[in-house]
Amino acid sequence: MFTPGKQAQAGRHADICHISRGGGHDRRVNGNMRRAVPMVAVSALAVCTPALPAARPAASAGPRATPFGGTPAVGALFADRGGRLRHFCTASVVRSPHGDLLITAAHCLSGKSLRPAGAVTFAPGYHDGKFPHGRWLVRTVYVDRRWRTDRDPDDDVAFLVAGRPGRRIEKYTGAETMATNARLPREVRVVGYPDARNRPITCAAPARLAPGHRRQLVFRCAGYTGGTSGGPFLAQVRRATGTGRVIGVIGGYQQGGNRSDVSYSSRFLANVAALYRRAAAAGG
Repeated sequence: MFTPGKQAQAGRHADICHISRGGGHDRRVNGNMRRAVPMVAVSALAVCTPALPAARPAASAGPRATPFGGTPAVGALFADRGGRLRHFCTASVVRSPHGDLLITAAHCLSGKSLRPAGAVTFAPGYHDGKFPHGRWLVRTVYVDRRWRTDRDPDDDVAFLVAGRPGRRIEKYTGAETMATNARLPREVRVVGYPDARNRPITCAAPARLAPGHRRQLVFRCAGYTGGTSGGPFLAQVRRATGTGRVIGVIGGYQQGGNRSDVSYSSRFLANVAALYRRAAAAGG
Protein backbone atom coordinates (compact mmCIF):
# COMPACT_ATOMS: atom_id res chain seq x y z
CA MET A 1 0.00 0.00 0.00
CA PHE A 2 1.34 3.44 -0.90
CA THR A 3 0.47 6.20 1.52
CA PRO A 4 0.99 9.90 0.95
CA GLY A 5 3.69 11.66 2.91
CA LYS A 6 5.84 14.78 2.50
CA GLN A 7 8.17 14.15 -0.37
CA ALA A 8 7.60 16.34 -3.41
CA GLN A 9 4.14 15.00 -3.78
CA ALA A 10 2.64 11.93 -5.05
CA GLY A 11 0.98 12.22 -1.75
CA ARG A 12 3.30 14.98 -0.71
CA HIS A 13 5.84 14.12 -3.35
CA ALA A 14 4.71 16.49 -6.06
CA ASP A 15 6.89 18.85 -8.11
CA ILE A 16 8.00 22.08 -6.50
CA CYS A 17 9.22 23.78 -9.56
CA HIS A 18 10.88 23.17 -12.90
CA ILE A 19 13.93 25.34 -13.43
CA SER A 20 15.98 25.11 -16.58
CA ARG A 21 19.57 24.58 -15.43
CA GLY A 22 18.43 25.76 -12.01
CA GLY A 23 17.15 24.22 -8.74
CA GLY A 24 14.18 22.30 -7.10
CA HIS A 25 12.31 20.79 -3.92
CA ASP A 26 10.25 17.75 -2.01
CA ARG A 27 8.53 16.44 1.25
CA ARG A 28 7.05 12.97 2.46
CA VAL A 29 5.27 9.52 1.74
CA ASN A 30 4.84 6.01 3.55
CA GLY A 31 7.60 3.44 4.25
CA ASN A 32 9.49 0.51 6.16
CA MET A 33 14.25 -0.85 6.64
CA ARG A 34 18.27 -2.45 9.08
CA ARG A 35 22.07 -2.80 8.24
CA ALA A 36 23.59 -0.19 5.96
CA VAL A 37 23.46 -0.92 2.24
CA PRO A 38 24.89 1.35 -0.48
CA MET A 39 22.57 1.65 -3.44
CA VAL A 40 22.26 3.45 -6.72
CA ALA A 41 18.48 3.28 -6.96
CA VAL A 42 15.74 2.48 -4.47
CA SER A 43 12.45 0.77 -5.22
CA ALA A 44 9.24 2.77 -4.76
CA LEU A 45 7.32 -0.17 -3.26
CA ALA A 46 5.84 0.44 0.19
CA VAL A 47 4.04 -1.91 2.55
CA CYS A 48 1.25 -1.49 5.06
CA THR A 49 2.53 -0.62 8.53
CA PRO A 50 0.79 -0.46 11.93
CA ALA A 51 -1.06 2.78 12.44
CA LEU A 52 -0.19 5.21 15.18
CA PRO A 53 -3.00 6.84 17.11
CA ALA A 54 -4.62 9.61 15.12
CA ALA A 55 -2.90 12.95 15.53
CA ARG A 56 -4.87 15.65 17.30
CA PRO A 57 -6.05 18.48 15.07
CA ALA A 58 -3.71 21.42 15.39
CA ALA A 59 -5.15 24.40 17.20
CA SER A 60 -5.60 27.43 15.00
CA ALA A 61 -3.37 29.39 17.38
CA GLY A 62 -0.60 26.77 17.15
CA PRO A 63 2.84 27.48 15.66
CA ARG A 64 3.24 27.97 11.93
CA ALA A 65 6.45 27.75 9.90
CA THR A 66 7.76 30.92 8.31
CA PRO A 67 9.88 31.35 5.15
CA PHE A 68 13.45 32.56 5.59
CA GLY A 69 16.66 33.01 3.60
CA GLY A 70 18.02 29.57 4.38
CA THR A 71 21.05 28.18 6.18
CA PRO A 72 24.17 26.86 4.40
CA ALA A 73 24.12 23.31 5.77
CA VAL A 74 20.49 22.60 4.75
CA GLY A 75 19.40 22.47 1.13
CA ALA A 76 17.15 21.09 -1.57
CA LEU A 77 17.51 17.83 -3.47
CA PHE A 78 16.92 17.98 -7.22
CA ALA A 79 16.46 15.41 -9.96
CA ASP A 80 17.89 16.45 -13.33
CA ARG A 81 15.71 15.40 -16.25
CA GLY A 82 17.25 16.47 -19.51
CA GLY A 83 18.58 19.70 -18.05
CA ARG A 84 15.37 20.54 -16.17
CA LEU A 85 15.68 20.44 -12.39
CA ARG A 86 12.85 19.06 -10.33
CA HIS A 87 13.01 19.63 -6.59
CA PHE A 88 11.82 16.63 -4.60
CA CYS A 89 13.12 16.64 -0.98
CA THR A 90 15.22 18.34 1.68
CA ALA A 91 18.63 17.21 3.01
CA SER A 92 21.37 18.53 5.27
CA VAL A 93 25.13 18.22 5.60
CA VAL A 94 26.27 16.19 8.63
CA ARG A 95 29.73 16.21 10.12
CA SER A 96 31.87 13.25 8.98
CA PRO A 97 35.56 12.31 8.64
CA HIS A 98 35.56 12.93 4.88
CA GLY A 99 33.33 16.03 5.03
CA ASP A 100 31.04 14.78 2.24
CA LEU A 101 27.98 13.29 3.96
CA LEU A 102 24.32 14.34 3.83
CA ILE A 103 21.28 13.05 5.70
CA THR A 104 17.69 12.84 4.43
CA ALA A 105 14.73 10.45 4.56
CA ALA A 106 15.18 7.08 2.84
CA HIS A 107 11.81 7.35 1.10
CA CYS A 108 13.07 10.44 -0.74
CA LEU A 109 15.34 8.24 -2.88
CA SER A 110 12.70 5.64 -3.71
CA GLY A 111 12.64 5.19 -7.48
CA LYS A 112 15.55 7.60 -8.00
CA SER A 113 18.60 6.59 -10.06
CA LEU A 114 21.95 8.27 -9.52
CA ARG A 115 22.98 7.60 -13.11
CA PRO A 116 24.16 9.29 -15.16
CA ALA A 117 26.34 11.29 -12.78
CA GLY A 118 24.46 14.40 -11.74
CA ALA A 119 21.00 12.81 -12.05
CA VAL A 120 20.44 13.75 -8.40
CA THR A 121 22.07 16.87 -6.92
CA PHE A 122 22.03 18.74 -3.63
CA ALA A 123 21.84 22.54 -3.45
CA PRO A 124 22.91 23.75 0.02
CA GLY A 125 21.37 27.05 1.07
CA TYR A 126 19.17 27.18 -2.07
CA HIS A 127 16.68 30.08 -2.12
CA ASP A 128 14.85 32.23 -4.63
CA GLY A 129 16.29 30.35 -7.61
CA LYS A 130 19.86 30.93 -6.41
CA PHE A 131 22.57 28.38 -5.61
CA PRO A 132 24.90 30.22 -3.20
CA HIS A 133 27.04 27.11 -2.60
CA GLY A 134 26.57 25.45 -5.99
CA ARG A 135 25.03 22.06 -6.75
CA TRP A 136 26.72 18.85 -5.58
CA LEU A 137 26.13 15.54 -7.28
CA VAL A 138 24.94 12.67 -5.11
CA ARG A 139 27.04 9.59 -5.88
CA THR A 140 26.11 7.02 -3.22
CA VAL A 141 23.08 6.32 -1.02
CA TYR A 142 23.18 4.30 2.22
CA VAL A 143 20.02 2.92 3.80
CA ASP A 144 19.37 0.28 6.42
CA ARG A 145 18.67 -3.24 5.17
CA ARG A 146 15.26 -3.21 6.85
CA TRP A 147 14.31 -0.13 4.85
CA ARG A 148 15.48 -1.73 1.64
CA THR A 149 13.60 -4.99 2.20
CA ASP A 150 10.56 -3.99 4.28
CA ARG A 151 10.23 -0.20 4.08
CA ASP A 152 10.25 -0.14 7.89
CA PRO A 153 9.21 3.40 8.93
CA ASP A 154 11.53 3.13 11.93
CA ASP A 155 14.44 3.09 9.46
CA ASP A 156 13.34 5.89 7.12
CA VAL A 157 16.80 7.50 7.14
CA ALA A 158 19.39 7.73 4.36
CA PHE A 159 22.95 9.03 4.19
CA LEU A 160 24.21 10.39 0.87
CA VAL A 161 27.79 10.87 -0.27
CA ALA A 162 27.90 14.19 -2.12
CA GLY A 163 30.46 15.68 -4.50
CA ARG A 164 33.27 14.19 -6.50
CA PRO A 165 35.95 12.20 -4.63
CA GLY A 166 38.14 14.47 -2.57
CA ARG A 167 35.66 17.36 -2.49
CA ARG A 168 34.50 18.34 1.01
CA ILE A 169 31.12 20.04 0.97
CA GLU A 170 31.41 20.55 4.72
CA LYS A 171 34.30 22.97 4.09
CA TYR A 172 31.93 25.34 2.27
CA THR A 173 28.69 24.93 4.22
CA GLY A 174 29.54 23.84 7.73
CA ALA A 175 27.65 20.81 9.06
CA GLU A 176 25.09 19.56 11.53
CA THR A 177 26.23 17.12 14.21
CA MET A 178 24.61 13.68 14.41
CA ALA A 179 22.89 12.97 17.73
CA THR A 180 21.27 9.64 18.64
CA ASN A 181 19.06 8.63 21.57
CA ALA A 182 18.22 12.26 22.30
CA ARG A 183 16.35 13.00 25.50
CA LEU A 184 12.72 13.95 24.86
CA PRO A 185 10.79 16.14 24.71
CA ARG A 186 13.33 18.44 23.10
CA GLU A 187 12.93 21.87 21.52
CA VAL A 188 13.95 21.65 17.87
CA ARG A 189 14.07 23.83 14.79
CA VAL A 190 12.84 22.07 11.65
CA VAL A 191 13.88 23.33 8.20
CA GLY A 192 12.26 22.19 4.96
CA TYR A 193 11.70 23.17 1.33
CA PRO A 194 7.98 23.10 0.42
CA ASP A 195 7.02 22.47 -3.19
CA ALA A 196 4.94 25.64 -3.31
CA ARG A 197 7.77 27.97 -2.33
CA ASN A 198 11.15 29.01 -3.69
CA ARG A 199 12.46 29.50 -0.16
CA PRO A 200 12.87 27.20 2.84
CA ILE A 201 10.67 27.40 5.92
CA THR A 202 11.54 27.07 9.59
CA CYS A 203 9.69 26.56 12.86
CA ALA A 204 10.71 25.93 16.47
CA ALA A 205 8.58 23.61 18.64
CA PRO A 206 9.05 20.52 20.85
CA ALA A 207 9.83 17.11 19.35
CA ARG A 208 8.18 14.36 21.39
CA LEU A 209 7.72 10.62 21.29
CA ALA A 210 4.75 9.78 19.06
CA PRO A 211 1.85 8.42 21.13
CA GLY A 212 2.09 4.64 21.44
CA HIS A 213 5.30 4.34 19.46
CA ARG A 214 8.70 4.66 21.11
CA ARG A 215 10.61 4.66 17.80
CA GLN A 216 8.89 7.65 16.20
CA LEU A 217 9.10 11.38 16.95
CA VAL A 218 6.29 13.84 16.34
CA PHE A 219 6.59 17.61 15.77
CA ARG A 220 3.57 19.90 15.57
CA CYS A 221 3.84 23.04 13.46
CA ALA A 222 1.80 24.01 10.40
CA GLY A 223 3.21 24.53 6.91
CA TYR A 224 5.24 21.36 6.25
CA THR A 225 3.77 20.36 2.91
CA GLY A 226 5.17 18.34 -0.01
CA GLY A 227 8.91 18.76 -0.55
CA THR A 228 9.86 19.05 3.13
CA SER A 229 10.60 15.32 3.56
CA GLY A 230 14.13 14.84 4.85
CA GLY A 231 14.16 18.21 6.61
CA PRO A 232 16.27 18.04 9.79
CA PHE A 233 15.04 18.24 13.39
CA LEU A 234 17.78 20.48 14.82
CA ALA A 235 18.44 20.85 18.55
CA GLN A 236 20.80 23.34 20.20
CA VAL A 237 21.03 25.50 17.08
CA ARG A 238 23.91 27.98 17.12
CA ARG A 239 22.78 31.49 16.29
CA ALA A 240 26.05 32.38 14.54
CA THR A 241 26.11 29.43 12.10
CA GLY A 242 22.54 28.07 12.02
CA THR A 243 23.93 24.58 12.64
CA GLY A 244 22.91 22.26 15.46
CA ARG A 245 22.48 18.64 16.52
CA VAL A 246 20.25 16.66 14.16
CA ILE A 247 18.00 14.27 16.12
CA GLY A 248 15.58 13.39 13.31
CA VAL A 249 14.46 14.06 9.74
CA ILE A 250 10.93 14.42 8.39
CA GLY A 251 9.98 10.87 7.46
CA GLY A 252 9.08 7.67 9.28
CA TYR A 253 5.36 7.16 9.91
CA GLN A 254 3.33 8.08 6.81
CA GLN A 255 6.70 9.06 5.30
CA GLY A 256 6.59 12.16 7.46
CA GLY A 257 2.86 12.64 7.88
CA ASN A 258 -0.28 13.17 5.84
CA ARG A 259 -1.02 16.56 7.40
CA SER A 260 0.99 19.73 7.04
CA ASP A 261 0.68 20.54 10.76
CA VAL A 262 1.99 17.18 12.09
CA SER A 263 5.41 15.84 11.09
CA TYR A 264 7.05 12.55 12.08
CA SER A 265 10.61 11.21 12.14
CA SER A 266 12.18 7.84 12.74
CA ARG A 267 13.83 8.04 16.15
CA PHE A 268 17.62 8.04 15.92
CA LEU A 269 18.70 4.99 17.93
CA ALA A 270 21.42 2.32 17.55
CA ASN A 271 20.23 1.41 14.03
CA VAL A 272 20.78 4.96 12.76
CA ALA A 273 24.10 5.26 14.60
CA ALA A 274 25.34 2.09 12.89
CA LEU A 275 24.18 3.31 9.50
CA TYR A 276 25.95 6.64 10.02
CA ARG A 277 29.23 4.93 10.97
CA ARG A 278 29.17 2.79 7.86
CA ALA A 279 28.36 5.66 5.52
CA ALA A 280 30.92 7.97 7.15
CA ALA A 281 33.67 5.35 6.85
CA ALA A 282 32.93 4.76 3.18
CA GLY A 283 32.96 8.41 2.06
CA GLY A 284 35.87 10.25 0.52
